[in-house]
Amino acid sequence: MAVKIRLTRQGGKKKPFYRIVVADSESPRDGSFMEVVGTYDPMANPSRVELKNERINFWLGQGATPSDTVKQILKKAGVTKQTKAA
Repeated sequence: MAVKIRLTRQGGKKKPFYRIVVADSESPRDGSFMEVVGTYDPMANPSRVELKNERINFWLGQGATPSDTVKQILKKAGVTKQTKAA
């Protein structure tokens, strides 16, 4: 089972709002997911992003791969994969 961090669309017509979720790669875009790890509102000026950094780093550590759009959002927010100090 491949796990992805991706967007799922919420909101109404011409008023998109997205949740950043962790989901199985085979589930549909707005289908089932494992956990909500943030939100993204492109309609706000500037765009508003809220992230649960700890949970995102956990899933990245477990091998989840972010989609291209989520990868850009995480890069702008400064979230990087944290490695454990051994």
